[in-house]
Amino acid sequence: MRMLDQYLKMILRAPVYDVARETPLDLLPGMTRRLGNAVWLKREDMQPVFSYKLRGAYTMMAALTADERARGVITASAGNHAQGVALAAGRLGIAARIVMPKTTPEIKISAVRRLGAETVLFGNTYDEAAEHAHQLAAAQGLTYVPPYDHPLVIAGQGTVAMEIMRQHPRPPHAIFVPVGGGGLIAGVAAYVKALEPSIKIIGVEADEAACMARALEAGERVILDRIGIFADGAAVKQVGVENFRIAREHVDAVLTVSIDEICAAVKDIFEDTRSIAEPAGALALAGLKQYVAREQLRDHELVAILSGANVNFDRLRHIAELAELGEKREVLIGAIIPERPGSFRRFCHALGPRAITEFNYRYADSERATVFAGVQLRAIDGDKSLLLEGLRDKGFEAIDISDNDLAKMHVRYMVGGHGGALRDERLLRVEFPERPGALLHFLNQVGDRWNISLFHYRNHGAAYGRVLMGIQVPAAQNLPFREFLGALNMDYVEEEQNAAYELFLK
Repeated sequence: MRMLDQYLKMILRAPVYDVARETPLDLLPGMTRRLGNAVWLKREDMQPVFSYKLRGAYTMMAALTADERARGVITASAGNHAQGVALAAGRLGIAARIVMPKTTPEIKISAVRRLGAETVLFGNTYDEAAEHAHQLAAAQGLTYVPPYDHPLVIAGQGTVAMEIMRQHPRPPHAIFVPVGGGGLIAGVAAYVKALEPSIKIIGVEADEAACMARALEAGERVILDRIGIFADGAAVKQVGVENFRIAREHVDAVLTVSIDEICAAVKDIFEDTRSIAEPAGALALAGLKQYVAREQLRDHELVAILSGANVNFDRLRHIAELAELGEKREVLIGAIIPERPGSFRRFCHALGPRAITEFNYRYADSERATVFAGVQLRAIDGDKSLLLEGLRDKGFEAIDISDNDLAKMHVRYMVGGHGGALRDERLLRVEFPERPGALLHFLNQVGDRWNISLFHYRNHGAAYGRVLMGIQVPAAQNLPFREFLGALNMDYVEEEQNAAYELFLK
């Protein structure tokens, strides 16, 4: 309890309102009706830098000595923390340097520069940028401002909870908090549990970057081998030391949500507020929805923290495409139909009076054709199994590919068809740092050792590009090919056994 008392004092004394706003706690009428619980949204997207990160950065930097201020500060960030440090430095008259990965979108780099900070582009990942920032700090006597693992940063973030407790008419049943490195949830848990221990503090992570969930399961901090970066504002390989110490004692649970669920939550927030959350900003609402469904909750007061709205405009298309899948309102179907007159019409008739979101048909051979269809589900359908069973009962081979990343990211956008007599094809999904010239560099690495039989690349407005590539590799070349893959230093998945590949491309 002594720890909570110390944090309670730090949170109450945090000077965040020199730069931050007290953001609204808004009731979401649409979500409240749909979920049968009062759903409140803490609007940290309304901060001057469109994220809560300003609170922690300023609280720590305001405590620096005159000598430390004179030498300046440095940090590493690809987005929200960078803008928080830059704005705080401007208000305090401190020179700030921000190390950002080369993959950082220009919109975020420009935002930091507009706030008066110097930007240094280094490395392809946050970890590489952070290592370089620490080296510069040591060499030049700069103070490093950590994004989450520092008591004063945690205290600054804890002021979000202070506002929630003051604004909410009565203690809520649970507060849902997005989790990356753990700064926000540590601050929220410390404040709330000091005052109202009965309130549940529930963290929410993307399932492709669940470092807090894995740490709590293991009973110690773990380093994830690989993380996905769709929710880039919360994509961290390891939680902070102090953050984990607080979370293991005072956080009630940590949920993980899929990319589709995150996209659905972005849409939910837009429909109720007309604001567009970044993927990490929508984590908490995605977890709240999952929790309500799992626990069958009714008539409770639930709060979700919208942590930020720094989303690239060109990512919205991708988010919109996945939102209906995340809401379980759409199913993607791969089907084989007989190649004879009337089959196409019979298949459409079997789908019934449902809305079709997309329909792709490809002649395969004289005996069969393949269909890739997106179908909106009706309330009376219950779930997609009823639709699939109906198709199979009518003699169509149909499979659900709604959760198939190869199908969602690549196949649905590709032209052409099966490879026919193509031999020795290996199929890879590859992620590489998205920066000017990166695609050409990747192709140069492939060189002319093997024939490229299939290639699909689509910009998703993210820090990493996604390529689907077929390469013809004779059996005698397996060892050199394995060596080539090992030297890529990129994440890849071999997909020869993928059902969508078998159905549409092989």
